[in-house]
Amino acid sequence: MKNIRNFCIIAHIDHGKSTLADRLLDATSSVTDREKQDQLLDNMDLERERGITIKSHAIQMYHIKNGETYTINLIDTPGHVDFSYEVSRSIAACEGALLIVDAAQGIQAQTISNLYLALEHDLEIIPILNKIDLPSANPEEIGDQIIDLIGCKREDILLASAKTGKGVPEILDAIIERVPAPVGDPDGPLQALIFDSHYNPFRGIEAIFKVVNGSIKKGERVKFMSTGKQYDADEIGVNLIKQFPTKEIKTGDVGYIISGIKEAKEVKVGDTITSVERPAEKGIEGFEEVKPMVFAGIYPVETEEFEELRSSLEKLQLNDASLTFEAETSAALGFGFRCGFLGMLHMEIIQERLEREFDMTVITTVPNVSYKSYLKSDPERTVWVQNPTDFPDPTQMERMEEPFIRAQIITSADFVGPVMNLCIGKRGILTNQTYLTSDRVELSFDMPLAEIVFDFYDRLKTISKGYASFDYHPIGYRESHLVKVDVMLNGDPIDALSALIHKDNAYDIGKKMCLKLKELIPRQQFMIAIQAGIGNKIIARETLSALRKDVTAKCYGGDISRKRKLLEKQKAGKKRMRQLGNVEIPQSAFLAVLKLND
Repeated sequence: MKNIRNFCIIAHIDHGKSTLADRLLDATSSVTDREKQDQLLDNMDLERERGITIKSHAIQMYHIKNGETYTINLIDTPGHVDFSYEVSRSIAACEGALLIVDAAQGIQAQTISNLYLALEHDLEIIPILNKIDLPSANPEEIGDQIIDLIGCKREDILLASAKTGKGVPEILDAIIERVPAPVGDPDGPLQALIFDSHYNPFRGIEAIFKVVNGSIKKGERVKFMSTGKQYDADEIGVNLIKQFPTKEIKTGDVGYIISGIKEAKEVKVGDTITSVERPAEKGIEGFEEVKPMVFAGIYPVETEEFEELRSSLEKLQLNDASLTFEAETSAALGFGFRCGFLGMLHMEIIQERLEREFDMTVITTVPNVSYKSYLKSDPERTVWVQNPTDFPDPTQMERMEEPFIRAQIITSADFVGPVMNLCIGKRGILTNQTYLTSDRVELSFDMPLAEIVFDFYDRLKTISKGYASFDYHPIGYRESHLVKVDVMLNGDPIDALSALIHKDNAYDIGKKMCLKLKELIPRQQFMIAIQAGIGNKIIARETLSALRKDVTAKCYGGDISRKRKLLEKQKAGKKRMRQLGNVEIPQSAFLAVLKLND
C-alpha cells in the first residue's frame, strides 16, 4: 500500500488537463509509440471533435524512484461546469489532486469550484502552472493568484508545459513525495467503492472501483450492498491502456470487475462491493445523490421505438450517473421520457450520444427547471411542477417558488458593465464584487436557475469575447410570480411548447414565440392562427396565410360571376380543410424558444 498513489487532475476547461495526462503516460512508458495519439484518454469521438473531456478516465501507470516501483492511478476529469458530478466521483477515489492553472489565463471560476470540492475531501493539492512556454504567459502574477487562493509557498508551485513535456518528471516526483498513500485495513472485510461503470455489449457491465478495505480475488463470490444481489467475480483487473486481468486487487488500488451483469439498474455508482463469505457491516459513505438542474422531454420520432429508447438511456446512465429519467406522455409527441440534466451542454451531449452510439433519432422538448407550488387548501404540502402540464390552477394556488443559484463570474475589468447588464436582465441580484487583480473581477449574483438554462452561457461568452468564466451552485428556492404561457395552433394547445415564465417577461416571450413559429412552420393549404395565451387571455397572435392555387387562371374573359363561383368553392374547401387538417411542427420549432434572444 505504501507504494500506491491515487490522484486526479482538476482545472478549468481548456487549461491542458488531457495534454498533461498524455505527457505523464509518455514519461512512465505506459503507452507505446504505436498506441500514442493526442488526448489519448478522451476516447469518445465527441470529446475529440469538441476538444473537451466529458467522462473521467481511470488509468494505471508505474514509476521507479530511488529504486522502488510505485503504482500511480490517474483519474483525468472534465473541466466544464456541466460535468462537475464526474469530478466529485473521481475525487472520492483519490488522496491527492493536481490543480492546473493556465499561465496565460489565470484562475477561472471552475478552478475555484473544483478546488473547493477537493478540499472538502481533504485531498493533498499540488499546484501546477501550465503553458509557461506561451509568449503571453505571466507565471509571476498568476503564481501570486495561486498563493492567495490556497495559501501555499511559491516553491510549492511547479512550472510545466504539457505541450513540450517540460516539468513532467518533477510532477511525477511531487506526486510520489506529496500525495499520501491510501489508508485502509488490508486484513478487514472487503469494501470497494464503485465510482464509474460502462456497458460492454459482449461482456455486460464493467464496474470500476477502488478497494478501501480488504482485497478482492478472481472467482470470489461478491455482493453489491445497495441492491443485495450476489455475483461471481469472473474477471478482475487494472486499467492500463487496455484492460489487464489480475488474480487479486488489494487495499488502496483501483480496478475493474466483470461479472456478467446485463441489467443496468443493478449497478449504482457510489455502491459498495463486499464479499459474501465475510461481508462488511455497512457500505462506504459514498458521494451525494446528483441533483439535476435542467429538465427536458426526450421522445422517439417513431412511437414503437419507446422501449429501445428506454434501454439506450439505461446504458447511458451507467456511463453517466448524473443523467436521470422517468417515463411520461405528451398529447403532441406520444410516449417518451422526462430527463434531468446538469446543464444545457450536458443535455446536448446526451442527445448527440443517443444518436451516435445507439442510432436513436429523438425529439427534445424545451428545457425547464422544477418549481415548488403551495395550494390554498393545504399550504404545508409541496406540489412539484417539473412540466408546464403539471401547473396547478392559478385560482387554487397560494404561492410558487423557483430554484435560485449563486453564480460566480470571473471576467476582465473591461467587460464588467455588459456582464452586469446581462445578469440584471436575467433577474439577477448582485451580491458581491471583488477585484482579484487590477484587471480581473469576480462578480457574485443570486439568479433564478430558469434564466440561465437557455442561452446564458453562450451570451456571456459573446459579450466578454470569450474571457468570462462561469460557475454556479444551488442556494434553495425563493417565491416568484410565474405564469404558464400556452401556444395554440388553430385553437389547439401544443403542450410540448408550453412554458413557465416570469409574469414580467410573459408578453415579450409570447410575442417572440409566435413570430418564431410563423417563420418555422411550413405554409399549408389553409390559414393557421398561431396564438400565445395565459389561461383564457390571448397575449399574442400571428397568422400564417394559406398557400393559394390560382383557380381563376383558366377563366379568360366572361362574366365575373364565373370567377366568384370558383373562388367561393375554393374558400369552402379551405374552410373544411382547416377543420380537418393537421399542422406538422418541425423539430426546430421545439428549440425555437432557446434562440429567442438571437
